[in-house]
Amino acid sequence: MYSIRIYPQKHYTVDRGIVFCYHSVMTNERWTTSNKAVYNIGYHLIWCPKYRRKVLVGDVEIRLKELLTIKSNEIGVIIETMEIMPDHVHLFVKSSPVLSPHYIVQQLKGFTSFQLRKEFPLLKSRLPTLWTRSYYCESIGHISEEIVRKYIEDQKSQ
Repeated sequence: MYSIRIYPQKHYTVDRGIVFCYHSVMTNERWTTSNKAVYNIGYHLIWCPKYRRKVLVGDVEIRLKELLTIKSNEIGVIIETMEIMPDHVHLFVKSSPVLSPHYIVQQLKGFTSFQLRKEFPLLKSRLPTLWTRSYYCESIGHISEEIVRKYIEDQKSQ
């Protein structure tokens, strides 16, 4: 069971007994605010099953999407885009400044590995662990690296 706190800027939907939460501020506007910060933080995350085995197909793929959505809502991360390939996972997530990319990946991989291996015994027999220990992370922003460098250089001259 998951406890749910209702916030005015979030929208909730229920699908097959699963509650999905969508944060309207993050999806409709560029900026998000907290009581101490204004931010727009996005990460492109990629990780693979152990030995890059093609096990993320069929029912495993469907359940993985559900589990990623559940856990991301639980930790306060918005999944903007999700693509499950047979041998790797692509996510574009938005989060608050207090959540590190490592924490986000650790929570998503740990939760999904535990649940999927419990629900699909074939994964236990084919792989010693579901996910590799590594992942790829790239920060995504509205402004390119060149513009930020130029902005910082221009600040020196003012």
